[in-house]
Amino acid sequence: MTLVGLSVALMGGCAAKQEQPATVARAEQLMTSNAAKRGDLVLRCEPSDAQVLLDGVEQGACSDFAGVSRSLRLNDSGFHQVVVKKRGFYPYTTYYEPSGARVTLKVKLRPLAPEGGGGSP
Repeated sequence: MTLVGLSVALMGGCAAKQEQPATVARAEQLMTSNAAKRGDLVLRCEPSDAQVLLDGVEQGACSDFAGVSRSLRLNDSGFHQVVVKKRGFYPYTTYYEPSGARVTLKVKLRPLAPEGGGGSP
């Protein structure tokens, strides 16, 4: 074995045995924990201008989160309260726990008063 071959064998052996497995294991651990904490909600609502609240904080109109590139992003693990509401309609409330996947939530708000008026004569 030549001097160059010996130095390559020694350097390659040390790095492969001590540093790489710990680095790879840590990277896999971070990716697993990060994937479990994130989640994206795509919202399809009727009416589309209903307001969206996440954990009690207004996020915008439902139409703001209607596309794949415009989803409601959840970066914290645990359950989150999602409320869709609009004046004149019953509010919709659900709870969502991020699972690392993109989920589409379809919401159709019901009017408070029956359509057609229904008033007394």
